[in-house]
Amino acid sequence: METRILDYFIYAFTHLRRDSKNGGAPHKPILLLSIIHEYELGRILDNRIFISPELTHSFSVYWNQLVATKHDARFALPFFHLTGEKGNWWKLIPNIGCELWIDNAGSMRSFGNLSVAVAFAEIDLGLFSLLSNKESRDVLKSALLKEYFQNQTIGNQEDNYLEDLKNELNEPKSEYKNNLQNLKKILDPETYQIEVYNRGTIFRREIVKLYDETCCMSGLRVSATFTITMVDACHIEQFAKTFNNHPTNGIALCPNLHRAFDRGAISINDNYEIILSKSFKENIESDYSFHKLEGKSIILPKNTQYNPSLECFAWHRKNVFKL
Repeated sequence: METRILDYFIYAFTHLRRDSKNGGAPHKPILLLSIIHEYELGRILDNRIFISPELTHSFSVYWNQLVATKHDARFALPFFHLTGEKGNWWKLIPNIGCELWIDNAGSMRSFGNLSVAVAFAEIDLGLFSLLSNKESRDVLKSALLKEYFQNQTIGNQEDNYLEDLKNELNEPKSEYKNNLQNLKKILDPETYQIEVYNRGTIFRREIVKLYDETCCMSGLRVSATFTITMVDACHIEQFAKTFNNHPTNGIALCPNLHRAFDRGAISINDNYEIILSKSFKENIESDYSFHKLEGKSIILPKNTQYNPSLECFAWHRKNVFKL
């Protein structure tokens, strides 16, 4: 059975539907090589393929090593258009409210639109089994390299990109903003969108880690044997306005409190206590009423150097909080 499935996917991988211009579009083979690489490193553990900094960077590295044609390195194109392959072995799972959006191929040409609309791609379980096995993984990788890249050898895929993104979070916000503005000047729009997305993803990961996956207001924490977290990383100063991605500009909140914080219904005072706006109404008899949190101190990170900035909370009270 495994041999029959492997033969099927060798054929599928070497007969991809591609634009024939300039020797054939390399986007789908590069994406598949990148996915194989992520399985090799154990960074993908099931049949869900998320848009991650690791995957987008692997795509970029493989592209630079293997592609010599004048094609643009557009990650969004293959991630969407693999849905058109025979056998339906690549399915896009939309975020809530984006179900119709992902049916519009034109809207998915942009990485920004793709990352907003798509939760993840789901691959066939038979393919997942193959990618979880080193021998079948190597066979599929060799088939891709032979068919599309004349058996070119692949160099080292690992560098300091992800670690550099983590280190950037600790830069002063003025320097961080300048770096992003410089990137915008030198990168094409697609690559710039990916860089902003990757930095945002790293910020979210680090904040959730600092708060041990715990909502700093409610104390909610859910641990499970599968990948799940019940908290979001929330910017205190709005990133779109201040470009502040420093960890001290972040707190971990469960989604309902995140929304309330972003809309100004709730904030934090200089004593790290929760304050509520007088301009909204709620059922205060509810066990989950925000009023039950009023005056309580938030949970702070164990590493005190990353305590949320009181200056950032002051910005939030002045610019977002509804008195």
